[in-house]
Amino acid sequence: MEEAKKSSGVVSLNFIEQMIEKDLQEGKHDSIVTRFPPEPNGYLHIGHAKSICLNFGLAEKYGGKCNLRFDDTNPEKEETEYVDSIKSNIKWLGFDWEDREFYASDYFEQLYEMAVRLIKKEKAYVCDLSQDEFNEIKGTPTKNGTHSPFRNRSIEENLDLFARMRAGEFKNGEKVLRAKINMSSPNMHMRDPILYRIKQVPHHRTGYQWCIYPTYDFAHGQSDSIEKVTHSLCTLEFEVHRPLYEWLIEELEIFPSKQTEFARLNLSYTIVSKRNLRELVELGHVSGWDDPRMPTISGIRRRGFTPASIRKFADTIGVARRNGITDIAVLEHAVREDLNANTNRVFGIMNPLKVIITNWPEDKVEMMTGVNNPGDESAGTREMPFTREVYVDQTDFLEDPPSPKKWYRLGPDREVRLKFAYIIKCTGFKKANDGSIEELYAEYDPDTRSGQDTSGKKVKGTLGWVSVPNAVNVEVREYDRLFKTENLNTIEDDFKNHLNPDSLSINKNAVVEPSLKDAKVGDQMQFERIGYFRVDEDSAPDQLVFNRTITLRDNWTKK
Repeated sequence: MEEAKKSSGVVSLNFIEQMIEKDLQEGKHDSIVTRFPPEPNGYLHIGHAKSICLNFGLAEKYGGKCNLRFDDTNPEKEETEYVDSIKSNIKWLGFDWEDREFYASDYFEQLYEMAVRLIKKEKAYVCDLSQDEFNEIKGTPTKNGTHSPFRNRSIEENLDLFARMRAGEFKNGEKVLRAKINMSSPNMHMRDPILYRIKQVPHHRTGYQWCIYPTYDFAHGQSDSIEKVTHSLCTLEFEVHRPLYEWLIEELEIFPSKQTEFARLNLSYTIVSKRNLRELVELGHVSGWDDPRMPTISGIRRRGFTPASIRKFADTIGVARRNGITDIAVLEHAVREDLNANTNRVFGIMNPLKVIITNWPEDKVEMMTGVNNPGDESAGTREMPFTREVYVDQTDFLEDPPSPKKWYRLGPDREVRLKFAYIIKCTGFKKANDGSIEELYAEYDPDTRSGQDTSGKKVKGTLGWVSVPNAVNVEVREYDRLFKTENLNTIEDDFKNHLNPDSLSINKNAVVEPSLKDAKVGDQMQFERIGYFRVDEDSAPDQLVFNRTITLRDNWTKK
């Protein structure tokens, strides 16, 4: 992997930056133009986020421009919903294509004329073979193909047939336009590839205006050229397509955009195939494309990952020439680092256990001052009501705890500090019929108020708490990794067999402090000692829903 920065602090350039700087120094271009060219047939995922950061980031670094171009050449799978989602996610990541929102469909007429030029140069022909029939003559990487019986049609006949294809005279699959290249090429993509096919379906932008559509390979390079893209950056699976990209530009004698490949993002415990992600959605394994367990940008955004953390992650992993697998812990570390610095701390109790402070007056309410973010003074403080009855977490009490050196929380006759409040001592407990602990009894020491402690007591345990009469009941959705297998690229069985059955746990018994009563969708915070959370879109005025973005520490390794 080539990283943007070495540990020595000296900036080193990745291979794409080296190429760009060389091109600029040699005067090949006055400025650079990159592009991000998504297909509007699904939701963007974390791999696309890397590409977005790369293309927009390079344009920003070198004072160039990055276009947003939708490769909308396959109308059967494309929807305006996906276009809107893609634009929203790019803006959320912090990038702006300004007035350069383009579509391959903007160029349909120009692309058609380019195809006509190829026919006139005898570099393209209309072929009547079905895909199966062509596959029979295509050959193999070690065996030459044979020519289509329609390869030597005259220019006039090809022009006539191509015009009639456009006019809608033929059915889907009845004819295609193929490039006339080399049926003996060792690169199978150069063996007379399809340039145009018939699709009698409406397009999300052009309606029924067209019934023939260019293939990705034909539209891609020519769209780059039309937009004067200087550096067309693709993932490695397009490396074998580059000879065709260059052949078309050369034969058409158009602006020579340059394609360069880099390694796609493969993330541990993650699948980034749109086809597989679509299957998860359609089969109901997740609630939708924006399910917070999904690696889609919409999903991780809803879960609570931040734009800054995604950009930092992309910068950290850098740009590589060869495929590998990136540990998802690198992404999670970037998320924790950003949320730790920028979110306020609050108290949330996942499994409430009532504590009755017997020497506290029943009607007395005392306001305690809590620090919102110890690393950011500007975050200020908040007031929290302290009452006779408070909740702590059930995991904070043991009926028969180990020695005080090993257990710093509550147990019979054990003392702890309730953070920002007082030291209390457990004096007893009550059990339910099933043997579980129903409530605790304690006494507080009035000389131990936080910030005014005159008792001289030293206790190691500090617990979060929430006032019982002021508690806000909420739903907490605890998310974990969607898959239980680290490297899903090596599996041989159905990827769905590797789904993590514990990827979502819903807790409807949690309570939070009253400062969160009016929390809004998208608000983020740290529940002290638990993790980072975001208010979900499913929230209602009388029922807040919190998504656990990530735990405070990496618990997966322990598992």
